[in-house]
Amino acid sequence: MTAPAPKPKESPQETLQQVLRILQRHKLVENLVHKQDMPRQALVETLVHKQNLAELESRLDQLHSADIAFILESLPLDERLMVWGLVKPEVEGDVLLEVSDSVRETLLADMDREEILAAAEHLDTDELADLAPDLSPDVMSELMGSLEEEERAELQSALSYADDQVGSMMDFDMVTIRDDVTLEVVLRYLRRFDELPHHTDKLFVVDNDQRIKGVLSVKKLLVTDPEAQVADVMARDVVIFRPDEDVGDAAQAFERYDLVSAPVVDSTHKVIGRLTVDMMVDVIREESEAEVLSLSGLKEDEDLFSSVWSSAKNRWPWLALNIVTGIIVSRVIGAFEHTTAQIVALAALAPIISGIGGNSGSQTATIIIRAMALGQVNAANTRRLVLKELGIAMCNGLLWGSVLGIVAWLIYSSPGLGLVMGGAMLLNFQVAAIVGLFVPILMDRFGRDPAYGSSVFLTFMTDGMGNLIFYGLATLFLLRVL
Repeated sequence: MTAPAPKPKESPQETLQQVLRILQRHKLVENLVHKQDMPRQALVETLVHKQNLAELESRLDQLHSADIAFILESLPLDERLMVWGLVKPEVEGDVLLEVSDSVRETLLADMDREEILAAAEHLDTDELADLAPDLSPDVMSELMGSLEEEERAELQSALSYADDQVGSMMDFDMVTIRDDVTLEVVLRYLRRFDELPHHTDKLFVVDNDQRIKGVLSVKKLLVTDPEAQVADVMARDVVIFRPDEDVGDAAQAFERYDLVSAPVVDSTHKVIGRLTVDMMVDVIREESEAEVLSLSGLKEDEDLFSSVWSSAKNRWPWLALNIVTGIIVSRVIGAFEHTTAQIVALAALAPIISGIGGNSGSQTATIIIRAMALGQVNAANTRRLVLKELGIAMCNGLLWGSVLGIVAWLIYSSPGLGLVMGGAMLLNFQVAAIVGLFVPILMDRFGRDPAYGSSVFLTFMTDGMGNLIFYGLATLFLLRVL
């Protein structure tokens, strides 16, 4: 008899739709019961309530903690807390680690001390370190007291590092071996474990003082003669990390060298922890999300369903800056009112200059921000980057300035206006290249995220300078003709 084909796994979006349907049905039936004046109405309401919640709870029990986190982040606050109340205590800790910081705050605010402690009991030391910044001091104190001495020391070690340092993300669950034993001894040692730590693709080879000497690949261990010595088959060229290194640099190294795990060592090369690929994937994702939001000056921790007031306040600073820059740009245009009155076509053509300049500057800034994130921009190559971007701007300015100059000439039957249009386009491409290059570099120089608000500054500079150049050239050359 042929075995049935395995059912394909549902996507998180499909699961979310199922949860939404259950919630919608629950509200609909509840409203209908409320409207009916019938005997034992309270009993009917209770039965309906329990039936829908039982179905929802059963559905949640089948999901991975990451899928539950996705559902919680996609629900308004009241429905989010209803679903959260149905999540089993043994997976609450994992879900808290998966959700965003802002959503985690709403969930923790709905939990009492005992619930938080119960959720934390199921987490490893490195996971507790991730959750610790969101816990109150009294909860952390009680949590510390419940740990074994070794676990308490590991947690304190992880908490001693900043969030952007490798030490804050170390996993303390790892396997170390000696180099003076055979592979058969190593295999017998591994069989004593109930299961290996997750993402164990290599074993760390250390000396008597736990200093790193090399790594032994699990693949190598399985296919090599068991009588061989570890020292003869281990790899001595090891990618290692220091606990005070930037975690973003570590994530790039994982991507560059296709790492699954790697040791973290102190100044004496003693192994104190490890990094794993799942942590680094989270780092890359969070940095990507933060960069997308910071381009518009938004904070990365805004909850999609946070209150209107808090979301509005989050956007005020850069909107206020936009108003100021908009006023400045408007005064630049206002300074050429006489020119615009004489040549009305300028008002129709000016948005093209500023719009294309802004797009060109954004392209340059995106390339530079990406290169800076990868560590490819430094003092030695800045001059070459400037010359390259100016060269690109020159080529694009000549090409598209000529195209738009001819278009302006044909539409308004004015060769002079066409020349001004082409010249303004060429010069604004140069301005956009310089601004797109130096805004991220200067932001980084002053200790800020290069992407933070870059689009705002780019828009201001390309709009302001574009209009100044366009109207200035028109005033100098076209008004004389008139």
